[in-house]
Amino acid sequence: MDPLTEKQIRSSFVNCTKGEAARVKLPLDFGELPWEDLDFLGWVDPGAPLRAHLVHQDSDGAPVGITLRVPGTSRTSALKSSVCQICLTGHAASGVSLLVAPLAGARGREGNTIGIYVCSDLACSLYVRGKRQPKLRAGRYEETLTLPEKIERTRANLDSFTAKITAA
Repeated sequence: MDPLTEKQIRSSFVNCTKGEAARVKLPLDFGELPWEDLDFLGWVDPGAPLRAHLVHQDSDGAPVGITLRVPGTSRTSALKSSVCQICLTGHAASGVSLLVAPLAGARGREGNTIGIYVCSDLACSLYVRGKRQPKLRAGRYEETLTLPEKIERTRANLDSFTAKITAA
């Protein structure tokens, strides 16, 4: 992912108002992000922990931002595991959360939303590259895909989710 400025990030959001985008708090480590290892920038808002944000670049390289709601509490079993729908990384159940995004435009203002199960820390890019390890009792699932194929799959899953949010 190409490095983005604060202004680019704030103007990229497709499912919130300009005022809401202006109030978004960027990640605390924004100045030290490993942009070369990111397929998207995802973070829980440090000023509003029930909000998360995700920004990625579309096929033309333009940033697209999505605002998400984080569940307040989740009761999960330590014995169960879950899989992220973006990067397909297996986690202990607490490592995956159902995040909900308002749809873009009038449908979102009417309260319509779409959800996705995603890594709770939104670090999918780092899990795909093996730079972060999930807490899973049984260990990682073995795949035959190459790293570039895993990265492409992650981006395609994210593009598909974004398309559902922005569809007219």
